Amino acid sequence: RRGSVAVAADVVKMISVVLGSLAFNGLVTPAPTRAAVSMSAISPGDIGTTRPLGVFDPLKLMEKNPGKYRRFQEMEIKHGRIAMLATLHVFITGAGYKWPGYCSYLSFPPLKFEDIPAGTLASWAALPQAGWAQIVAVVAILDNSLFAQDPNREPGDVAGDLPWVRYDDPKVKEYKLNIERNNGRAAMMGIIGMMTHEYLTGNPLYPLSYEPVV
Repeated sequence: RRGSVAVAADVVKMISVVLGSLAFNGLVTPAPTRAAVSMSAISPGDIGTTRPLGVFDPLKLMEKNPGKYRRFQEMEIKHGRIAMLATLHVFITGAGYKWPGYCSYLSFPPLKFEDIPAGTLASWAALPQAGWAQIVAVVAILDNSLFAQDPNREPGDVAGDLPWVRYDDPKVKEYKLNIERNNGRAAMMGIIGMMTHEYLTGNPLYPLSYEPVV
């Protein structure tokens, strides 16, 4: 019988062979042609199809459900904006900047904004359920009234006739929209990472040192 070290070495060799074959096959796989991409609802040059990924649809969702492309765009933009605000929340509250006054008079004792911990999960747990219900209700009302998506406008253009930043230059507008889309994607990954790190370590910015000002 061989020792455990020899068995482990054989396992490592087998894994190396498998990974090597996968890597080799990945190198010789041809890149998607323009004809293949044109079968999807996404086209090269659309907002969000920036380098290095370009048209990125590994699950072929836009080939199976091209009619949902518009809806997916709206949801991605909306979630990206929420994630950017959530990411800012971690930095701003962690630095000690909080609203003055009381967050809830119904709590016992009444809850001040300064009493809510910084971070992600800790602040979520400290807020009363009635407070979360109010937040959800207000967001739902705004999402279906003042900031409702007009189907005749571009995805994400929910400002309507409100005074908002507009760009007349098409190139500048495309550049700004791509920035928003990519920053939203990064924020969605970032806030999920912060929540995971806080759950595992108590520090949403792990491995960076993080001592929130409370």
